[in-house]
Amino acid sequence: MAPLIALEFASGNGDEERDNTPLSRTGEKTKPGKFWVYEQIIRIPYYGIYEINNSKLEVYTHRNGYYQKMSPNERNHYPILPLGIELGLWQGRYQNQDQLWLRWWDNEGNLLLIGDERAEQEKQRAEQAEQERKNAIPRLLGMGLSVEQVAEALNLSIEQVQQQI
Repeated sequence: MAPLIALEFASGNGDEERDNTPLSRTGEKTKPGKFWVYEQIIRIPYYGIYEINNSKLEVYTHRNGYYQKMSPNERNHYPILPLGIELGLWQGRYQNQDQLWLRWWDNEGNLLLIGDERAEQEKQRAEQAEQERKNAIPRLLGMGLSVEQVAEALNLSIEQVQQQI
């Protein structure tokens, strides 16, 4: 079973990845090109070539037995329709390097976060929720609730509530 998408990271100008040399049918032995193999033998529905040195991305889709070069959408992303995602380039910092990176977005244009980004986002959410709970303590006490009632309402210990008074 063929994968849905193949992504090639070309360290050169992408000629090797775009090589459309067919399999030799004569006695002459010729190595078939990657492009031809993916298009004619494996028939991978989507084929992406990312030229690292010049930050160029091309994506092809397999239609009627051949690859057709896709045009990016208004966000400059390439929709991978069966997955409901888009592929594109993102400028940012990752692994202490600020550069263009190949990244995924959902079909509404929201960047899909990697593990470190999700962890940082969750940490920020937790800190914000904690701050909101602490900010609620004086308001609830001002409304006449007891320390015990505030602790129960905010799922805090009595000591945590008393520290904020």
